[in-house]
Amino acid sequence: MRFKCTMGLRNTLIVMALLLSGAASLKSHAFFNETGELPCHFPNTQNLSLDELVIFWQDQNKLVLYELFKGQEKPNNVHPKYIGRTSFDQDSWTLRLHNVQIKDTGSYQCFIHHKRSQGLISIHQMSSDLIVLANFSQPEISLIANQTEKPNIINLTCSSMQGYPEPQGMYVNLTTKNSTITYDAVMKKYQNNITELYNVSISVSFPIPPETNVSIICVLQLEPRKIILSLPCNIDAKSPVPSPPVPDHILWIAAVLVTVVIVCGMVFLTLKKRKKQQPGPSNECEIIKVEGKESEQTEKRVELQEPDRSDEVQCDVNISKTASGNKSATDF
Repeated sequence: MRFKCTMGLRNTLIVMALLLSGAASLKSHAFFNETGELPCHFPNTQNLSLDELVIFWQDQNKLVLYELFKGQEKPNNVHPKYIGRTSFDQDSWTLRLHNVQIKDTGSYQCFIHHKRSQGLISIHQMSSDLIVLANFSQPEISLIANQTEKPNIINLTCSSMQGYPEPQGMYVNLTTKNSTITYDAVMKKYQNNITELYNVSISVSFPIPPETNVSIICVLQLEPRKIILSLPCNIDAKSPVPSPPVPDHILWIAAVLVTVVIVCGMVFLTLKKRKKQQPGPSNECEIIKVEGKESEQTEKRVELQEPDRSDEVQCDVNISKTASGNKSATDF
């Protein structure tokens, strides 16, 4: 009798020690749409088989994720939102929760009972906290054209998407050869009602520094010691925003004006040259006579040709050969 009492007390102390060891909640992390682990850490000092045990997990709302009754799964006792999303690792006594969502963040408990003839006896219990994370995208910088009366101002936005939990802040570092200046701004945030993921952004304006080499980096502050940096945006501070292209119609007008000026100049020079070579008021084509060296003068014939264009008059003067074979032509 004394031996039996001693064994009973010993088993009770073992059970109490196991319960106390599982009282402290473990924290595990999982990423959005991936797999999280819910450990149970059952020592199984008695080397019990699964056929002797009843194992199940439940969430903080007492909804059952998984149940294994004497080695057989019991899907009928599982809540619909967890059906098909769990798998049990018998070697590590760990339940894996697949396709983790932000809403799965919370506390979970595992329970192990020994199935005996007199009923179920609780021999192990453990709590774990599942923390679901989602990586924010790398911040992106976008320069905004300056449409104000202050041309020496740089305007930009920085944005990052699809992350969780909500970041602590967002700011811009402007680095020159001699200094680094930080510009803070109010972070705008949007949370999706279904996925609960965050999109964040800031808008910043600051004066152009005198240096020509400027590097801008956007910083997303997730935790006190965890940040995500954007790719550097290197700009020429003297011209941070490219000039807008000139409209096509302005280019056409400028081309026409240049052409008119050139044509007028050519006409003016032509008229001035004619006045020097041909004194007199007449602007009509004349017949030019050329005196031959060894023969009498021969009257030349002037052919008037119609111009190809209606707004121009072209005069071609053809001079016949003299007896000696010499040629003389005057072009207008």
